[in-house]
Amino acid sequence: MGLLTFSINVTLDGCVDHQEGIVDDETHAYFTRLLRESGAMLWGRTTYEMMESYWPAVASGAVDAPAALVEWATTLETKPKYVVSSTRDDFPWTNTRRLVGDLATAVERLKDDVPDGVLLGSGRLATELDRLGLIDEYRFLVHPVIAGHGPTLYERGLPDARRLDLVSAKPMSNGVVATHYARVGHP
Repeated sequence: MGLLTFSINVTLDGCVDHQEGIVDDETHAYFTRLLRESGAMLWGRTTYEMMESYWPAVASGAVDAPAALVEWATTLETKPKYVVSSTRDDFPWTNTRRLVGDLATAVERLKDDVPDGVLLGSGRLATELDRLGLIDEYRFLVHPVIAGHGPTLYERGLPDARRLDLVSAKPMSNGVVATHYARVGHP
């Protein structure tokens, strides 16, 4: 069974707005490496639509972008992508499929089917999957920024606190810290 790894950019005050934080070659290289190490991506519909509106155009060369962004986009283009949605069932982006049925059952099946693991990149969906006890690892890029607004990590709340084991914390040259945590008691 593959691991479900939640990965996202977060500011010091917990903001997960994609427009906050440091966006540079180093942060893109980090996420490209994570994606290459994973077998698939998992998003909620909102995040999927945000990604779908830009990254396929970068991958195809229709949008001029720096090399680090093109590398992320072309890596993402080839990966299987899964979307959780109750309002949309047509996902035309290459290698994209909708997860259907009970959320817990569908994600457990996905973890079973993807031995290299699944990278989760949606904050609201992460809250729901964490409530179900399905997230195995957390890979956060913590940015040296105080955004002063939301959305924030887990703003919809969890029924109880999550205790995590630190696997690693590595500072980047841009001041961002790449953190890696595992659920307590999880290999």
